[in-house]
Amino acid sequence: MKYDFNKDWLSKKFDEISTRLIKALQQLNDEQVNWRPDNTSNSISTLIKHVEGNIHERILKGILHQDVHRNRDEELKPTYITRSELEQIIQAKFELIIATVKNITDEELEQTQWVRSRERTNLDMLHQCAAHYSEHTGQIIYIAKQILQESYKSTSI
Repeated sequence: MKYDFNKDWLSKKFDEISTRLIKALQQLNDEQVNWRPDNTSNSISTLIKHVEGNIHERILKGILHQDVHRNRDEELKPTYITRSELEQIIQAKFELIIATVKNITDEELEQTQWVRSRERTNLDMLHQCAAHYSEHTGQIIYIAKQILQESYKSTSI
């Protein structure tokens, strides 16, 4: 089977996600990206660290077979991270994903990886990642809107 449509769609989706995240971040300062609405909620910095952890597990380990160990509990703990560091994380990790998608073979897309005791194809996992990162992008944009209120500028493409 040919997966050119999927590869093209996924590349564009991951580019859109990273572009919107960067546009939202550029409106905020270091304190704002680390702000949490309350003690049970995540900050923008925590959400981005969580996405980075997922990229390590699903892309680096699952697709590229690199020896990566993820500590999900640690990435979800509040940690102060500068806006500049967050922008670098987004740029580097989404460049990695897009390059992976553009260079992956159809055979590699059909290979499987284990996710929470369930075997899934790499193609399925990439679509799941696109959905997962889109959900967190929505959360990040919502937090930015809460902070900036009327001064928030839309990140829509």
